[in-house]
Amino acid sequence: MPGSMAISHTDALVMLSHADAEQLTAVLRQMSALLEQPGGDRLSDAQAEALCEGKLRRDELAEWSRKLSDYLKDHL
Repeated sequence: MPGSMAISHTDALVMLSHADAEQLTAVLRQMSALLEQPGGDRLSDAQAEALCEGKLRRDELAEWSRKLSDYLKDHL
């Protein structure tokens, strides 16, 4: 479907509208920036841990969200 994005994992498929995929890209990019930046606007360690359920370190989560944002943007 033109202007859409599909994300699949073996037997499951998730469809996003183009507008939702653009919004997700922007949110991921902003989250990455909030994880990486110093200062008062930075996400706290507790917030970062909650976002990834303790499975990734702050730098890993920032890198993952930045890379996924870039990938989605390149494929819209």
